[in-house]
Amino acid sequence: MIAAKMKTPFDAVVAELSLVEKYRSLAHLSHHNTPMPSVDTLAEIVEMLRQVLFPGYYGESDLTQQNLKYYIGAKLDRAYALLAEEIKRGQCFSCDIGDETECRHCETTSREKATRFIERLPEVRRLLATDVEAAYEGDPAATSHGETIYCYPSIYAMTNFRIAHELHELEVPLIPRIITEIAHSKTGIDLHPGAQIGEKFFMDHGTGIVVGGTSVIGRGVKIYQGVTLGAKSFPLDKDGNPIKGVPRHPIVEDNVIIYSNATILGRITIGHDSVIGGNTWTMQDVPPNTKVLNK
Repeated sequence: MIAAKMKTPFDAVVAELSLVEKYRSLAHLSHHNTPMPSVDTLAEIVEMLRQVLFPGYYGESDLTQQNLKYYIGAKLDRAYALLAEEIKRGQCFSCDIGDETECRHCETTSREKATRFIERLPEVRRLLATDVEAAYEGDPAATSHGETIYCYPSIYAMTNFRIAHELHELEVPLIPRIITEIAHSKTGIDLHPGAQIGEKFFMDHGTGIVVGGTSVIGRGVKIYQGVTLGAKSFPLDKDGNPIKGVPRHPIVEDNVIIYSNATILGRITIGHDSVIGGNTWTMQDVPPNTKVLNK
């Protein structure tokens, strides 16, 4: 004889919380038992890539020219295998199709995207080398390039961003945002992976910086803590719903300096070689070679 299930004080609560259709956006029921992307695994992947991009600074410290190729190869093999699985999970999260054929296609495309990403790492390293140079040149307190790599939140956040941006360009869902949010939680720097950021970008101090997803930043730009490159508001469609995916953040041209706590909003252009002073509020185009200061 099977004993009747004992009632608990929380039966009514369990029944209510199980009605996921009532709050559909708050529950994710996986397709074909595919779990959500793992934040811990993605953090592990990024750290492996950081070790590859800055060998000797992160990971093994006893590297030589003789063992470097083996070290990098082993790290990339491991990173590729983990990343392909996480991309598959991210694609499955965003997919509303429960068809087995589509899932097999998803498995293939996840490996292809992981391969294409790994092939882009030399370019990621080239861009990061310019960011390191900008940090060393832009901070009189920096005693070496290595100090900026190992100690500066700007380089930590930009490493995550450059990795995430490449995945974003490959149209990998969800994962790029997770990777930039890992850096955001650690450094206080919020860079959307969809932003376009040129060479030699430096964020001095960094805490509280926000760069929106459709921002375009040129070469040699330097910004300080608390700077916001944001949007004024969402445009709405005829039904009153926000229209997403339209350019709504600033364009910052080459060699601009933006000082602390400046706020720049909307799809405006800050002309090259301009200086935006601290605690300013800018919502109109700024011509090249202009200083914007508090009056």
